[in-house]
Amino acid sequence: MKRDDMIHPFISGNKWRKLKYNLLKAKELGKDTLITFGGAWSNHILAVACAAASAGFYAKAFIRGEEISNTVLDMCRLFGMELLFVSREDYKDKEKLFNGLQEADRSFMIDEGGSGTEGARGCSELVGELERQYDHIFVAAGTGTTAAGIAMGIAQEDKKSLLHVVPVLKGGGFIADEMLLLGANLQQSRLHLDYHFGGYAKVKPELIQFVQSFVRQTGIMIEPTYTGKALFALHDLLEKDMFEKGSQILFIHTGGLTGLLGQLKHFQD
Repeated sequence: MKRDDMIHPFISGNKWRKLKYNLLKAKELGKDTLITFGGAWSNHILAVACAAASAGFYAKAFIRGEEISNTVLDMCRLFGMELLFVSREDYKDKEKLFNGLQEADRSFMIDEGGSGTEGARGCSELVGELERQYDHIFVAAGTGTTAAGIAMGIAQEDKKSLLHVVPVLKGGGFIADEMLLLGANLQQSRLHLDYHFGGYAKVKPELIQFVQSFVRQTGIMIEPTYTGKALFALHDLLEKDMFEKGSQILFIHTGGLTGLLGQLKHFQD
Protein backbone atom coordinates (compact mmCIF):
# COMPACT_ATOMS: atom_id res chain seq x y z
CA MET A 1 0.00 0.00 0.00
CA LYS A 2 1.30 3.45 -0.94
CA ARG A 3 0.33 5.63 2.02
CA ASP A 4 -0.40 8.95 0.34
CA ASP A 5 -2.80 9.59 3.21
CA MET A 6 0.29 10.43 5.28
CA ILE A 7 1.52 13.26 3.03
CA HIS A 8 -0.23 15.97 5.07
CA PRO A 9 -2.93 15.96 7.78
CA PHE A 10 -5.33 18.18 5.80
CA ILE A 11 -3.98 18.22 2.23
CA SER A 12 -3.65 14.47 2.10
CA GLY A 13 -3.22 11.97 -0.68
CA ASN A 14 -4.39 12.89 -4.14
CA LYS A 15 -5.54 16.32 -2.92
CA TRP A 16 -1.92 17.37 -2.37
CA ARG A 17 -0.98 16.12 -5.81
CA LYS A 18 -4.01 17.67 -7.53
CA LEU A 19 -3.44 21.08 -5.95
CA LYS A 20 0.32 21.35 -6.52
CA TYR A 21 0.26 22.64 -10.09
CA ASN A 22 -2.98 24.55 -9.61
CA LEU A 23 -1.30 26.64 -6.91
CA LEU A 24 1.85 27.10 -8.98
CA LYS A 25 -0.24 28.27 -11.94
CA ALA A 26 -2.22 30.67 -9.75
CA LYS A 27 1.06 32.19 -8.52
CA GLU A 28 2.42 32.38 -12.06
CA LEU A 29 -0.70 34.25 -13.21
CA GLY A 30 -0.45 36.69 -10.32
CA LYS A 31 -3.75 35.67 -8.71
CA ASP A 32 -4.28 36.19 -4.98
CA THR A 33 -7.54 34.27 -4.41
CA LEU A 34 -8.48 30.63 -4.92
CA ILE A 35 -12.10 29.82 -5.79
CA THR A 36 -13.37 26.25 -5.65
CA PHE A 37 -16.49 24.11 -5.31
CA GLY A 38 -17.74 21.13 -3.33
CA GLY A 39 -20.16 19.49 -0.97
CA ALA A 40 -20.51 20.08 2.75
CA TRP A 41 -18.20 17.18 3.71
CA SER A 42 -15.68 17.73 0.93
CA ASN A 43 -12.07 16.69 1.55
CA HIS A 44 -11.16 18.90 -1.38
CA ILE A 45 -12.67 22.04 0.16
CA LEU A 46 -10.69 21.50 3.35
CA ALA A 47 -7.50 20.81 1.40
CA VAL A 48 -7.88 24.06 -0.58
CA ALA A 49 -8.57 26.01 2.62
CA CYS A 50 -5.38 24.71 4.22
CA ALA A 51 -3.29 25.05 1.05
CA ALA A 52 -4.46 28.64 0.54
CA ALA A 53 -3.53 29.59 4.09
CA SER A 54 -0.13 27.90 3.72
CA ALA A 55 0.68 29.51 0.37
CA GLY A 56 -0.63 33.01 1.09
CA PHE A 57 -3.87 33.00 -0.91
CA TYR A 58 -7.33 34.13 0.04
CA ALA A 59 -9.88 31.38 -0.50
CA LYS A 60 -13.59 31.09 -1.22
CA ALA A 61 -15.67 27.99 -1.84
CA PHE A 62 -19.14 27.53 -3.26
CA ILE A 63 -20.87 24.86 -1.18
CA ARG A 64 -23.63 22.85 -2.82
CA GLY A 65 -26.94 22.80 -0.94
CA GLU A 66 -28.49 24.42 2.09
CA GLU A 67 -26.36 26.30 4.62
CA ILE A 68 -25.18 24.03 7.41
CA SER A 69 -22.34 23.81 9.88
CA ASN A 70 -20.19 20.74 10.44
CA THR A 71 -16.67 19.85 11.54
CA VAL A 72 -15.16 20.01 8.04
CA LEU A 73 -16.68 23.41 7.24
CA ASP A 74 -15.71 24.75 10.66
CA MET A 75 -12.09 23.77 9.95
CA CYS A 76 -12.31 25.49 6.56
CA ARG A 77 -13.44 28.68 8.28
CA LEU A 78 -10.62 28.31 10.79
CA PHE A 79 -8.16 28.35 7.89
CA GLY A 80 -9.78 31.60 6.73
CA MET A 81 -11.88 30.31 3.86
CA GLU A 82 -15.14 32.11 3.05
CA LEU A 83 -18.01 29.72 2.35
CA LEU A 84 -20.77 30.63 -0.11
CA PHE A 85 -23.80 28.33 0.00
CA VAL A 86 -25.75 28.02 -3.26
CA SER A 87 -28.71 25.97 -4.43
CA ARG A 88 -28.06 22.69 -6.21
CA GLU A 89 -29.48 24.22 -9.39
CA ASP A 90 -27.22 27.29 -9.31
CA TYR A 91 -24.26 25.07 -8.43
CA LYS A 92 -24.46 23.39 -11.83
CA ASP A 93 -23.17 26.54 -13.59
CA LYS A 94 -19.77 26.97 -11.96
CA GLU A 95 -18.49 29.40 -14.58
CA LYS A 96 -21.41 31.73 -13.90
CA LEU A 97 -20.81 31.56 -10.15
CA PHE A 98 -17.12 32.32 -10.62
CA ASN A 99 -17.64 35.18 -13.07
CA GLY A 100 -20.24 36.73 -10.78
CA LEU A 101 -17.66 37.33 -8.08
CA GLN A 102 -16.41 40.88 -7.60
CA GLU A 103 -12.84 39.59 -7.32
CA ALA A 104 -13.05 37.20 -10.31
CA ASP A 105 -10.29 39.02 -12.23
CA ARG A 106 -7.74 38.35 -9.49
CA SER A 107 -8.97 34.86 -8.69
CA PHE A 108 -7.97 31.40 -9.86
CA MET A 109 -10.66 28.76 -10.24
CA ILE A 110 -10.00 25.20 -9.12
CA ASP A 111 -12.68 22.78 -10.24
CA GLU A 112 -14.56 20.49 -7.87
CA GLY A 113 -12.29 17.78 -6.53
CA GLY A 114 -9.24 19.43 -8.10
CA SER A 115 -10.09 17.76 -11.40
CA GLY A 116 -8.40 18.87 -14.60
CA THR A 117 -5.07 19.00 -16.41
CA GLU A 118 -3.01 20.42 -13.55
CA GLY A 119 -4.45 17.86 -11.16
CA ALA A 120 -3.60 14.97 -13.47
CA ARG A 121 -0.07 16.29 -13.93
CA GLY A 122 0.46 16.28 -10.18
CA CYS A 123 -0.90 12.76 -9.81
CA SER A 124 1.36 11.47 -12.59
CA GLU A 125 4.38 12.11 -10.35
CA LEU A 126 3.23 9.38 -7.98
CA VAL A 127 4.51 6.66 -10.32
CA GLY A 128 8.05 8.05 -10.34
CA GLU A 129 8.17 7.62 -6.56
CA LEU A 130 7.67 3.85 -6.76
CA GLU A 131 10.88 2.02 -5.95
CA ARG A 132 9.97 -1.23 -7.70
CA GLN A 133 7.85 -2.66 -10.49
CA TYR A 134 4.27 -3.68 -9.78
CA ASP A 135 2.12 -5.89 -11.98
CA HIS A 136 -1.12 -4.28 -10.80
CA ILE A 137 -1.96 -0.88 -9.28
CA PHE A 138 -5.37 -0.17 -7.73
CA VAL A 139 -6.92 3.26 -7.19
CA ALA A 140 -10.37 4.68 -6.44
CA ALA A 141 -11.89 7.16 -8.90
CA GLY A 142 -14.46 9.93 -8.56
CA THR A 143 -13.67 12.29 -11.45
CA GLY A 144 -10.95 10.33 -13.24
CA THR A 145 -8.22 12.92 -12.70
CA THR A 146 -6.14 10.83 -10.29
CA ALA A 147 -6.53 7.72 -12.45
CA ALA A 148 -5.59 9.68 -15.58
CA GLY A 149 -2.49 11.04 -13.88
CA ILE A 150 -1.36 7.60 -12.74
CA ALA A 151 -1.98 6.16 -16.21
CA MET A 152 0.12 8.97 -17.68
CA GLY A 153 2.83 8.32 -15.10
CA ILE A 154 2.90 4.62 -15.97
CA ALA A 155 3.47 5.54 -19.62
CA GLN A 156 6.07 8.22 -18.83
CA GLU A 157 8.05 5.89 -16.58
CA ASP A 158 7.72 3.03 -19.09
CA LYS A 159 6.20 0.78 -16.44
CA LYS A 160 4.46 -2.47 -17.34
CA SER A 161 1.83 -2.12 -14.61
CA LEU A 162 -1.87 -2.62 -15.27
CA LEU A 163 -3.88 0.16 -13.62
CA HIS A 164 -7.15 -0.96 -12.02
CA VAL A 165 -9.57 1.96 -11.66
CA VAL A 166 -12.53 1.56 -9.28
CA PRO A 167 -15.23 4.21 -9.85
CA VAL A 168 -17.02 5.00 -6.58
CA LEU A 169 -20.22 6.23 -8.21
CA LYS A 170 -22.91 4.61 -10.33
CA GLY A 171 -22.45 4.85 -14.08
CA GLY A 172 -18.71 5.27 -13.71
CA GLY A 173 -17.97 4.35 -17.30
CA PHE A 174 -17.64 8.07 -18.09
CA ILE A 175 -14.36 8.02 -16.18
CA ALA A 176 -12.68 6.33 -19.14
CA ASP A 177 -13.74 9.28 -21.33
CA GLU A 178 -12.46 11.76 -18.74
CA MET A 179 -9.11 9.95 -18.59
CA LEU A 180 -8.80 10.14 -22.37
CA LEU A 181 -9.68 13.86 -22.38
CA LEU A 182 -6.90 14.49 -19.88
CA GLY A 183 -4.38 12.76 -22.13
CA ALA A 184 -4.19 9.28 -20.63
CA ASN A 185 -3.65 6.16 -22.71
CA LEU A 186 -6.05 3.43 -21.56
CA GLN A 187 -4.16 0.46 -23.00
CA GLN A 188 -2.79 -0.35 -19.54
CA SER A 189 -5.96 0.52 -17.62
CA ARG A 190 -9.02 -1.46 -16.62
CA LEU A 191 -12.20 -0.12 -15.01
CA HIS A 192 -14.17 -2.12 -12.45
CA LEU A 193 -17.71 -0.75 -12.49
CA ASP A 194 -19.45 -3.03 -9.99
CA TYR A 195 -18.16 -1.65 -6.68
CA HIS A 196 -20.09 1.60 -6.29
CA PHE A 197 -22.48 0.15 -3.66
CA GLY A 198 -25.40 2.14 -5.00
CA GLY A 199 -23.69 5.41 -5.91
CA TYR A 200 -21.42 8.15 -4.64
CA ALA A 201 -21.18 8.16 -0.83
CA LYS A 202 -23.69 5.29 -0.74
CA VAL A 203 -22.88 2.28 1.41
CA LYS A 204 -24.15 -1.21 2.15
CA PRO A 205 -23.65 -3.35 5.27
CA GLU A 206 -20.99 -5.52 3.65
CA LEU A 207 -18.90 -2.45 2.80
CA ILE A 208 -19.18 -1.04 6.32
CA GLN A 209 -18.24 -4.42 7.78
CA PHE A 210 -15.25 -4.64 5.44
CA VAL A 211 -14.00 -1.15 6.33
CA GLN A 212 -14.41 -1.77 10.04
CA SER A 213 -12.65 -5.13 9.86
CA PHE A 214 -9.74 -3.74 7.82
CA VAL A 215 -9.19 -0.81 10.18
CA ARG A 216 -9.27 -3.05 13.24
CA GLN A 217 -6.91 -5.63 11.76
CA THR A 218 -4.33 -3.24 10.30
CA GLY A 219 -4.56 0.03 12.22
CA ILE A 220 -4.75 1.81 8.86
CA MET A 221 -7.72 4.16 8.60
CA ILE A 222 -9.82 4.04 5.45
CA GLU A 223 -13.26 5.46 4.67
CA PRO A 224 -16.25 3.99 2.79
CA THR A 225 -16.57 6.64 0.08
CA TYR A 226 -13.30 6.13 -1.83
CA THR A 227 -10.57 3.91 -0.40
CA GLY A 228 -13.02 1.50 1.20
CA LYS A 229 -14.73 0.73 -2.10
CA ALA A 230 -11.48 0.36 -4.04
CA LEU A 231 -9.93 -1.86 -1.37
CA PHE A 232 -13.11 -3.96 -1.26
CA ALA A 233 -12.77 -4.43 -5.02
CA LEU A 234 -9.17 -5.57 -4.66
CA HIS A 235 -10.09 -7.97 -1.85
CA ASP A 236 -12.99 -9.38 -3.87
CA LEU A 237 -10.84 -9.94 -6.96
CA LEU A 238 -8.18 -11.65 -4.84
CA GLU A 239 -10.87 -13.93 -3.40
CA LYS A 240 -11.89 -14.82 -6.96
CA ASP A 241 -8.27 -15.64 -7.94
CA MET A 242 -8.23 -13.02 -10.67
CA PHE A 243 -4.45 -12.53 -10.52
CA GLU A 244 -1.58 -14.80 -11.43
CA LYS A 245 0.22 -16.37 -8.50
CA GLY A 246 3.12 -14.20 -7.36
CA SER A 247 1.70 -10.99 -8.84
CA GLN A 248 3.00 -7.79 -7.27
CA ILE A 249 -0.02 -5.63 -6.39
CA LEU A 250 0.00 -2.04 -5.11
CA PHE A 251 -2.97 -0.21 -3.60
CA ILE A 252 -2.90 3.60 -3.60
CA HIS A 253 -4.32 5.09 -0.40
CA THR A 254 -5.56 8.44 -1.67
CA GLY A 255 -6.30 9.90 1.76
CA GLY A 256 -9.50 11.87 2.20
CA LEU A 257 -10.06 10.64 5.72
CA THR A 258 -11.80 13.81 6.91
CA GLY A 259 -14.74 12.68 4.78
CA LEU A 260 -15.15 9.87 7.30
CA LEU A 261 -16.63 12.44 9.68
CA GLY A 262 -19.77 12.51 7.56
CA GLN A 263 -20.01 8.71 7.52
CA LEU A 264 -19.51 7.87 11.21
CA LYS A 265 -23.22 7.18 11.68
CA HIS A 266 -22.77 3.97 9.71
CA PHE A 267 -20.34 2.62 12.29
CA GLN A 268 -22.40 3.22 15.43
CA ASP A 269 -24.18 -0.13 15.61
